[in-house]
Amino acid sequence: MLSETQRGLLGETRKLRYAVAGRPLIDGIDLTLSPGRLTVVMGPNGSGKSLLLRLLHGLLQPSSGEVLWDGSPPVERIRSKQAMVFQRPVLLRRSVAANLQFVMKLRGPANDEKLREMLAFVGLTAQADQPARLLSGGEQQRLALARALVLAPEVMLLDEPTASLDPASTAAIERIVAGAHDRGTKIIYVTHDLGQARRLADEVAFLNRGRLAEFTPAQEFFGNPRSECARDFLAGRLPGLRPEKPTTI
Repeated sequence: MLSETQRGLLGETRKLRYAVAGRPLIDGIDLTLSPGRLTVVMGPNGSGKSLLLRLLHGLLQPSSGEVLWDGSPPVERIRSKQAMVFQRPVLLRRSVAANLQFVMKLRGPANDEKLREMLAFVGLTAQADQPARLLSGGEQQRLALARALVLAPEVMLLDEPTASLDPASTAAIERIVAGAHDRGTKIIYVTHDLGQARRLADEVAFLNRGRLAEFTPAQEFFGNPRSECARDFLAGRLPGLRPEKPTTI
């Protein structure tokens, strides 16, 4: 086991609003993110998905309303229990193993056994001594996930981590994400990929024009969406949907 099963943090947004030059990009979102459920965030381009993740992680401050984790705003103490993975990984100019060791030393001495376990978990054991910058795109994203997971976060936020990857690399990322979820990490995952959302999601938060149009169990969302904009999105009548791929995990 990479870590003990964790209780996780209860996330909430209350009348969350984020505006630029008076224009609301996130507009009055009320959302409860319970531990133990893999939450997929979907919506058309420009609907506010990435902004919502940054607000949840405390990288942006709301214009009004609030974000709470276990009743506290996302201050440093809370962010230390979270990890965020972006679409394009930013890696150190060091080896694969050294990238992980650097992150581990932020919390104390690097643990060689934990390092080996994490490399095996993301399938990078054979590349441990290679320069991280020479990895393929999919391998770099797996390393980014390993750097996030090696600190055993209670919550991991992912912003389209497979957007530019091929089907095989996408499947590998999905296996890692599903494995982290099984080990107790709360996952909040932004994707445009309909097939991926079907494979991963326990619940779907659907945004449209900065508002939360729907927040329902995945089976209900895909089988019988409540909102007209979600029905249009799933039918391809709103921009931003990536068709299902034949990839399975």
